[in-house]
Amino acid sequence: MTPAVSSAARIDDIELAGRCINTLRFLAVDAVQRANSGHPGLPMGAAAMAYVVWRLHMKHDPNDPSWSNRDRFVLSAGHGSMLLYGLLHLAGYPMRLDDIRDFRQWDSLTPGHPEFGHTPGVETTTGPLGQGFANGVGMAIAERFLSAKFNRPEFDVVDHFTFAIVSDGDLMEGLSHEAASLAGHLGLGKLIYLYDDNKITIDGSTERTFTEDVHGRFEAYGWQVIRVDDGNDVFAIDEAILEAESDPDRPTLIMVRTNIGYGSPNKQDTAAAHGSPLGDEEIRLTKRALGWPEQPAFLVPEDVKSHMNEIAVQGAASRREWSSMMDRYRSLFPDPAREWDLWTAGKLPEGWDRNMPVFEAGSAIATRAASGKAINSVAEAISNLIGGSADLAGSNNTIIAGRDDFQRDSPHGSNFYFGLREHAMASICNGMALHGGIRPYCATFLVFSDYMRAALRLSALMGLPVTYVFTHDSIGLGQDGPTHQPIEHVMSLRAIPNATLIRPADGNETVEAWKIALQRKTGPVILVLSRQKLANADRRAYGSAEGLSKGAYVLKESDSELIMVLIATGSEVQLALDAAQAMEDRGIGTRVVSMPSWELFEEQPESYRHSVIPPDIPARVSIEAGVTAGWERYVGDLGRMIGIDRFGASAPGSVLFEKFGFTVDRVVAEAMSLLEHPPILSADP
Repeated sequence: MTPAVSSAARIDDIELAGRCINTLRFLAVDAVQRANSGHPGLPMGAAAMAYVVWRLHMKHDPNDPSWSNRDRFVLSAGHGSMLLYGLLHLAGYPMRLDDIRDFRQWDSLTPGHPEFGHTPGVETTTGPLGQGFANGVGMAIAERFLSAKFNRPEFDVVDHFTFAIVSDGDLMEGLSHEAASLAGHLGLGKLIYLYDDNKITIDGSTERTFTEDVHGRFEAYGWQVIRVDDGNDVFAIDEAILEAESDPDRPTLIMVRTNIGYGSPNKQDTAAAHGSPLGDEEIRLTKRALGWPEQPAFLVPEDVKSHMNEIAVQGAASRREWSSMMDRYRSLFPDPAREWDLWTAGKLPEGWDRNMPVFEAGSAIATRAASGKAINSVAEAISNLIGGSADLAGSNNTIIAGRDDFQRDSPHGSNFYFGLREHAMASICNGMALHGGIRPYCATFLVFSDYMRAALRLSALMGLPVTYVFTHDSIGLGQDGPTHQPIEHVMSLRAIPNATLIRPADGNETVEAWKIALQRKTGPVILVLSRQKLANADRRAYGSAEGLSKGAYVLKESDSELIMVLIATGSEVQLALDAAQAMEDRGIGTRVVSMPSWELFEEQPESYRHSVIPPDIPARVSIEAGVTAGWERYVGDLGRMIGIDRFGASAPGSVLFEKFGFTVDRVVAEAMSLLEHPPILSADP
C-alpha cells in the first residue's frame, strides 16, 4: 500500500535530521567511553530508525509518561540502552545530560540495560534477548482487548501502536519464534517491529550461526514484511512505517539493513563495535568521519534540542485532545468510563470477592479445581481478568465459563489460548501487565515453569502483578512419571526475590490464595496447586483459612503441653494433621502449622512469627513433597525435614507417597527421634 503522505514532505530538513541522528550516536559513544563499559555499536547503527520512529510516528507525552493512550516503544535489544536514553533526553523526558554522563553508575537513571519503574519512559525491562519482543506482543494484545471493550464510534479511547527495535539476537532466541507465531495468528496489526539487521553478534558475523530466511519466516507467521536496504535512509524508513501503520490485519517486521558501529573507520561492521568502548582515538576518527565536533563530549546542538523538543509539544497536544475526547465520553458513556477509570487505576470493584466459594469440611477437591471455581467466582465482577493456559486449560482449570475466546475476530474474549508456548505465555502476560488495564494470569504444570523461568524472573524484577497458576504440583500427579513430577521447582521459585509463592492445603486456602493474588501489586504471585483431591479441613476445629494471608498459621493446636511442631504445605498438611493426632494419642503435645507461603510469613512481625513457630520449641519437622534444602530456616539445623531429594517415579500417586515415605508412621518416627535425642540448639524462625 502506498503511503498517503510522501516522506519528503514529512522530513523537510534532511541536514537537521542528520544532526539529530548523529547526536544520538555520539551521546551513546561518549557515555560508553566514560563508563568504560557498554554497547556503542547498536546505537550507532540504529540511530536513524530510532529518530524516525520517535520524531515522526510515536504519539507520546514526555510530560506524562504513563498516559494510557500513548504509543509504546520497546528496545528489545536492551544492550543498546544508550540509544533509548539519548531518545528520552532529547524528547524531553526527565533524563538530564548528567544522567547520561552517569551511564552504568550506582543509583543512576541510566543502568546498563533499561529498567521499567526505574527510568521514566522505559516501558519494559530488556536485556535478556527475546523478552522485549514478546512483551510487545502482550502490549498489542492489551491494546486490542481494551479497544474492543471501550471504543465507540468517534471515540477511540484506546488506539495506539506498539513499536520495537529488535536485533539478530532477539530473532535467534526461541522466545521470539513462539511470540511471533502467536502474533501472526492473532493478526495484531498495531504491532510494528524494526529489525536492526546488522549481521553481527558478539561472536562475529551471523554467517556462522544465523543464515535462515527471516523474511520468509515472518511471512509464514502471517506478518507483513518490508525491506529497507539502507539503515540511514530516513525517507525509506518513514515510508516503511507508514505502510506498516496502514495494515490493520497483520503485524509488521521492517527489515532495516544497518551497519553496527556506523561511521567508525576501523570497527564498523565488526564484533569489536558490539560490546566495548571504541577508545579515544577511534572516537576522534569516527567524529571526523561523520563531520562531528571532536569536543566537547556529550554535545547536543541547540537546533537539535529545539527540533526534538517538538516531540513534547506534539505529545502534549495529542494528550490534551484525547483528554477532551474522554470528557465527552464520560458524559455520553458514564458506565464504561467508570470501568475504564477502575481498570487503568489497577483497582478492584467493590464487592469483587462477595461470591467466592466456601468448601464444606469433610469434602474433598483438588486445589486446581478449587482455583478454577475461584477464578469463575470473581470473573463476573473483575471483567478485565484475562488469561489462560499453555495447551492445558482443562487440566489447569483456567477457563472462564460464558466468556469468549480471545481471537482475531473476538478481541473482547477473556479466555486466552497460548498454545504450547510456555516462555512466550509468561512474557506476553508481562507485556499485558506493563500495558495496564488488564489483570493477566497464565497456567501450566509446575514442572514446566522451567520453560518460563526467564520471563517469570522479569515479572518479579519489574514488580508486575501477574498470577501464575502451576498445577500438578508434586509426585501426587502419579503415573506420568519423573519427567512431569516437580521436585526442585517449589524451592527454586521461592528463591526468586519479589515473587510470592503460595501452596494451599485445601479448597478454602486456595480461595484465600486467589484473594492475595488479585490484591497484591508488588510482584507476581505463584499458585502451586494439586492434581489430586485434598480434604477440606474442618475450620470449626482448626484455624481459619484466612490465616493464609500471613503466610503461615496454627492450623491445629496441641491438646496438651506443646513440645512438637509439624510444619507442612499443600497436600502434605493433611498428613501433618494425621500424624499430629497419632502423636497426641501418645500424649505428645503437637502443633500443626500450615505454611502455604514463606514470603508472606517473612513479611509478618517477629512477634507473630514466634507465636506460630515458638523459638523455645526446638523439636520441629517439616513435610513437603519436594527438595528439603532450605527448610533449615524453619526447623533449625537439628530438626527433621521430610521431603524428596531425588527424582520421582511412575506409579499411582498414592503409591508414590507411600514409597517416598510420606506416611504417618514416617512422620511419627522422625518426630520421636527428636524427642529421644533432643536437639541441643534451637532455631529462631
